[in-house]
Amino acid sequence: MLWDDENLYVAADMEEPDVRASMTERDSIVFRDNDFEVFLDPDGNGRDYFEVEVNALNTLFDLFLERTYRNGGPVHHEWNLAGLKTAVRIDGTLNNSGDRDRGWSVELALPWRGLTELAGMRTPPHSGDVWRMNFSRVQWPDSLSDGSPDILGKGIEENWVWSPQGEIDMHVLEHWGYVTFSSCNGRR
Repeated sequence: MLWDDENLYVAADMEEPDVRASMTERDSIVFRDNDFEVFLDPDGNGRDYFEVEVNALNTLFDLFLERTYRNGGPVHHEWNLAGLKTAVRIDGTLNNSGDRDRGWSVELALPWRGLTELAGMRTPPHSGDVWRMNFSRVQWPDSLSDGSPDILGKGIEENWVWSPQGEIDMHVLEHWGYVTFSSCNGRR
């Protein structure tokens, strides 16, 4: 992660021997593919938080949640992070199980101006500000228990997270990590 006056930058590299993705429409339920997810609760109050998901096709699913699902939502699927930029790089061949891939990487530039209205905190943050965040990789199995190829989203997915949740639910915000924004020599 990096930050400046314009954006929060997040990047991830994921090893994956068979890079696959099928969702192509923005705000599809992208976690039905293997994906990378960013969660932001700027003021750490467990409400009014953001989620951005990206698959290997660079398909986005961004949403705003007033409360967690278990606390009745509501979830705003129609919300789009204005100015969001993403890029995906595949090291291998997409949707070709006949070869072995190395993986894929994703880069996101999350603009402060798109978060300002709903953040509950000043944006951009200042050095020393603390936000609650988490990151997740949803990884579906290559095959089902009977050995047949998995049709994406039909097996049981694995969720690899930055800050352990203690259960399969990324929306347990009290388990998210703390990120302290820090500047170097007065610069971001």
